[in-house]
Amino acid sequence: MAESLKLRIQKTLKILYRTYPDVACALTHKDPLQLLVATILSAQCTDARVNLVTPALFKKYPNAKAFAAADLKELEQDIRSTGFYKNKAKAIRGCCQLLLTQHGGQMPRTLEELVRFPGIGRKTANVVLGVAFGIPGIVVDTHVRRLTYRMGFTKQTDPEKIEAEMMQVIPEKNWTDFGLLLIAHGRALCTARKPDCPQCPLRALCPKLGI
Repeated sequence: MAESLKLRIQKTLKILYRTYPDVACALTHKDPLQLLVATILSAQCTDARVNLVTPALFKKYPNAKAFAAADLKELEQDIRSTGFYKNKAKAIRGCCQLLLTQHGGQMPRTLEELVRFPGIGRKTANVVLGVAFGIPGIVVDTHVRRLTYRMGFTKQTDPEKIEAEMMQVIPEKNWTDFGLLLIAHGRALCTARKPDCPQCPLRALCPKLGI
């Protein structure tokens, strides 16, 4: 069973690489800190909205020291349009304070260290590690969660359990791309409400189509 699943995932990745050859993180950023902040803002918010907010935000707060010293109420207003702004502002300021006091302003490069930051879970940590540092990790967001279940890759619905299962059947070198490719496909065709199955390049591999 595991071998057949590995083969089907390999075929899926091959098709997705061909379909989305320029796949990349959609969040605009220039360094690991900006990516961390943008990923925090992206929770329950579109990347497009985040990318509208961050240019002014990063100009106002150009480094961790500026975010760490930010007035919380003012920071909340700066990111208000991304939703859940109170929690996000608290997480951003807290992360930057911890970054300065415990890491000398340098972004940690291990998942174990990153998940100790306030408001940072495995998804955000894996985004930063994979995109900013090229350290493989499987990002499980709402799209990856939906597609891995829909495609029959897993029966799990808990993100951490999905991540653990996928790590067993996907080559480590593909971990980061796997998440990015499924996110791209989940946005383009395999949407939550009305997936465009007739146009889907994965339709021959999809158990939902009874093939």
